Amino acid sequence: MHFLDQAKIFIRSGMGGPGAVSFRREKYEEYGGPNGGNGGKGGDIVFEAVAGLNTLIDFRYTQHFKAQRGHGGAGANRTGAGGEDLIIRVPVGTQVLDDDRETVLLDLTEVGERVVLLRGGDGGRGNASYKSSTNRAPRQCGPGWPGEELYVWLRLKLLADAGLVGLPNAGKSTFINQITNTKAKVGEYAFTTLRPQLGVVRHRNREFVLADIPGLIEGAAEGAGIGDRFLGHIERCRVLIHLVDIHSDVDPVEAMHVVEGELEAYGAGLSEKPRLVALNKIDLVDKELVQAFTKELLDAGADMVFPISGATGKGIDALLDAVLGHLPAATITERPTGEVEDADDTKPWSPI
Repeated sequence: MHFLDQAKIFIRSGMGGPGAVSFRREKYEEYGGPNGGNGGKGGDIVFEAVAGLNTLIDFRYTQHFKAQRGHGGAGANRTGAGGEDLIIRVPVGTQVLDDDRETVLLDLTEVGERVVLLRGGDGGRGNASYKSSTNRAPRQCGPGWPGEELYVWLRLKLLADAGLVGLPNAGKSTFINQITNTKAKVGEYAFTTLRPQLGVVRHRNREFVLADIPGLIEGAAEGAGIGDRFLGHIERCRVLIHLVDIHSDVDPVEAMHVVEGELEAYGAGLSEKPRLVALNKIDLVDKELVQAFTKELLDAGADMVFPISGATGKGIDALLDAVLGHLPAATITERPTGEVEDADDTKPWSPI
């Protein structure tokens, strides 16, 4: 399934049905009078957040959505049937924006949340409603009120408890493959991840959702590379895991500052989120180098540094323990097996 996180669509609510012009014609009723009913109300445009969807790809092929118009009134004071509401089902975490892409009209963050965005037009009045003491036989009726129409943008922001950030080739795909059932592409070149990945992490009888976005480079907040487009997917995360490659040509301290600078430049509160720095690929270097770079990262402002290896799994348990410490109990689900995993002996490095 292709991943699409934004789409532009046209929506229109239904027009109200016209009223009826009718007169009562019955035997022995010389002055039956008007009895035309009102028209039915047009259908509404309704957005509903549903589970099981994680892409907006369907809106690439269907871009026009029009609700049913109301039916016309009839004689015997019968009101026309209302038009059916048009329910547009979107993934949880979808925002509906105005055509300017700046005004947020809706933000659907809960499963089953349903909001009416455009209301259908009211039905027109039948001639029975125009009857008065001076107008005993009215022959006018209302045509029905028009519906509303609008071009809107749909923007999907994935709902995840933790987000994974770092420079290209920091080992994010290997890491998420190690701790989840995700099959992210792994390669020895930059930008092997071209779209966000979601995985469910199960750790110590609990589970949480982890989001991985493409690697960030310097200037990403201004549009360099492809990571800036997907930064919105980690806006809702409660904690960020910052992977730093110890085996890269880029100095780990410089790599940490580049990513932190891009998070701050992007805004939306990303720089204020708790960040856990993970020094990755420690299986490729000696212990002394790990200790040296760990101290440099702590001196550069990192609160805690977790030396890990995404390939072998070393040190990951301590990192996941720290992630669980930043998640409220309401977001963590019990595992059905009831098994408890063994703790790793590797401990995080801390200045305390």
